Amino acid sequence: MCSGTRQQRGFTLIELLVVISVIAVLAALVAPAIFRNVGDAKVAAAKADIETVGLALDAYALHNDYYPSTAQGLAALIARPSGSPEPKDWRGPYLKKGAPLDPWGNPYHYEAPGTVNPSGYDLMSYGRDGRLGGEREDADLTSWGRGAR
Repeated sequence: MCSGTRQQRGFTLIELLVVISVIAVLAALVAPAIFRNVGDAKVAAAKADIETVGLALDAYALHNDYYPSTAQGLAALIARPSGSPEPKDWRGPYLKKGAPLDPWGNPYHYEAPGTVNPSGYDLMSYGRDGRLGGEREDADLTSWGRGAR
């Protein structure tokens, strides 16, 4: 059959350690870029949500001649609101999936009349940290442009 030597198949411990080390180095180099993109995607999703909710608020105002009050909040886009001012021609729901949370799990902040937009509304997300101000992913995202009040 075979001559007196046997061939061994498989990897040595050193070869396995080298492969594991290479994989670890590659993961350490690639992971920051992946996580940065996740943060950018959340910011983009928050901007899209603010735009979508803004369109729903505009439709509400078109039917009712005004935006829901701060007390009525974004819930007025899902169910006919009670309290003052009473809607004249509510044709909702204006949002199919309900009032969204921002990508970090916090509710959007809504004010009408707005502090920045006294003839309309202010709609914003406080970003990842959930607090006013911040930079990068913690920055506030607003219906009137990026930046904190």
